Amino acid sequence: MTAPDEDFASMLDASFSTRERSSPIKVGSPADGVIVQISETTIFVDVGTRSEAEIDRGELTDADGALTVKVGDSIRATVARGGDRPTLVMSLSRGQGIDASALEMARDSGVPVEGVVRKAVKAGLEIDLSGVRAFCPASQVDRTYTEDLTIYEGQSMQVKVLEVRDNGRSVVVSRRALLEAARLEQAEELLAGLAEGAIVEGTVSSLKPFGAFVDIGGIEGLVHVSELGEGRVDQVADVVSVGEVVRVKVLAVEHAAPGSKDRPRIKLSMRTSDRAAAPRRAGQNRAKVVPGTVTGVENFGVFVQTDLGQGLVANRELDLPPGGDPRRAFPTGTEIQVAHLGEDPNGRLRFSIKKVAEIQARAEYEAFQASASGPKGGKGLGSLGDLLMSRLGDVDLPDAAPPNAAAPPNAAAPEAAAAPKAAPKAAAPKAAAPKAAA
Repeated sequence: MTAPDEDFASMLDASFSTRERSSPIKVGSPADGVIVQISETTIFVDVGTRSEAEIDRGELTDADGALTVKVGDSIRATVARGGDRPTLVMSLSRGQGIDASALEMARDSGVPVEGVVRKAVKAGLEIDLSGVRAFCPASQVDRTYTEDLTIYEGQSMQVKVLEVRDNGRSVVVSRRALLEAARLEQAEELLAGLAEGAIVEGTVSSLKPFGAFVDIGGIEGLVHVSELGEGRVDQVADVVSVGEVVRVKVLAVEHAAPGSKDRPRIKLSMRTSDRAAAPRRAGQNRAKVVPGTVTGVENFGVFVQTDLGQGLVANRELDLPPGGDPRRAFPTGTEIQVAHLGEDPNGRLRFSIKKVAEIQARAEYEAFQASASGPKGGKGLGSLGDLLMSRLGDVDLPDAAPPNAAAPPNAAAPEAAAAPKAAPKAAAPKAAAPKAAA
């Protein structure tokens, strides 16, 4: 009969053997585990091996040194060293002695590498990876194009290793790859909990004639032109601009067929409140010009502070020449005149610089019409006559006939009235008759 202690030992060995077979560990591979203990220097993680894996405590603290995890939390890390007690890393950080082999491991496993941007160079960034010089192309710095790369100089950032050549003397990295991966992970989490009727924030990613696409956290949804506001919207660009943050309502989530790699179709609406409204139209809430001060410049427009509140002048309303730089044309603190266009469907003020001259010209014309439209001293001649009088100055014009004067009885009356004046001339020859008789 087998002793109880022997049964327990065999069961324990079998348990460990099962865990090892179900959770193979190799250098460079990702490892999912649960935090089981936290010491002053090390965090111990159960990854299914005979002994817990170790990870440096500093990798799971914030900038102030506070822990970002607790016992029981699940994490995903990369195996940096195998054996009975594996070592895990969240990223290859400065001070860990990064060399060519470590970079190759990072390339193969996808584990991030932390470095410092030394300077912006032609077409990219030069990054120091603990003494190893790496290059990040401009197209791989961010998810969108960055015109001025000098803003990254001196910053710490994590990157993904794409290429390692010449024993580490030529290294190419990408920050964008990590951002995209994080975005996809966020999208999966968001999609799992996304429900019809939810109100979420998103960023306008592109405009089409039929509507606007909005990124709501890693996944895009469509706001059809009919859902941009109450009433008819003629131009999508009249309501939103690329890069703007908007609040939208989820109308429907249409999932792809099982096994398909297609993303789900998400229908959104900006008609989420009573404040939603279509763009202004002629004769409705006519715009007025107000003074303002530039408070910030973004890729999609210029923010302006006015007595009405802070609002946006979208790029299309800046009145810049093709290729003009808004940051140079409207630095922070610049005082400008803007035309108030009303509010967008989210209740935010919208302004225009392009329409200022047009509105001022219209106001001056209407003021002129108002001052010259009525009779001038009883001599009103209509709009054309008034315009001529404004050009010629005050001119005395013959008074019109009294309105109560009697009309002549017939058209021949003027000729008849002239006949008595001719009578004395006809009588003159008769006065000379007596002299002829003598």
